[in-house]
Amino acid sequence: MTAPIRVLVCDDQVLIRTGLVTIIDAQPDLEVAGECGDGQAAVDLAGRLRPDVVVMDVRMPVLDGIEATRLLAGAGVPHPVKVLVVTTFNLDEYVYEALRAGASGFLLKDAPPAQLLHGIRTVATGAALLDPEVTRKLVGRYATRIRPAEDPRHDIPLTPRELEVLRLIADGLSNSEIAAALVISQETVKTFVSRILAKLGLRDRVQAVVYAYRQGLAT
Repeated sequence: MTAPIRVLVCDDQVLIRTGLVTIIDAQPDLEVAGECGDGQAAVDLAGRLRPDVVVMDVRMPVLDGIEATRLLAGAGVPHPVKVLVVTTFNLDEYVYEALRAGASGFLLKDAPPAQLLHGIRTVATGAALLDPEVTRKLVGRYATRIRPAEDPRHDIPLTPRELEVLRLIADGLSNSEIAAALVISQETVKTFVSRILAKLGLRDRVQAVVYAYRQGLAT
């Protein structure tokens, strides 16, 4: 049997944190490695417990979820931890900053339990979790902040088809939506996504979205 996915839950609201812990611990393939109520405690506990995934709130005392995410999963971190941000929709700017800080994805706090569990499992595999509709609104709203001041590259090492897939990723489409739009199989889409990430040296789908905006491939 494979070892369960070890999860650290960080939320300053005790009722929400208890609910998350209960839902996660009830799954045979998941295990709550620890829980805490602020970002600094999450950083400290993650260093000791080595969880596979941290479920992170955004607004918390001592150290907020964005800074905690940067310390756990940001660029240059020796042993980055996968972070799944759970927040409310009206905090979309904070979600944007969390993704820039290195989070592997985000969910809304009113998401059903099944979606939370799917999110944890998805992030644990190394994939990114982005809600397509929220992604369209989120990245579109902050596109001007994502683009750098200098001119974008014109020697992007992608085929025309890969560029097409990248643009659709930046539009917030899921693999199934991309497959339908291009009339190809989902497995083919997965292959394209893997090639795009490898060629561009990107970690996951989140970085692909940001890259597309930086290069002027999406608006």
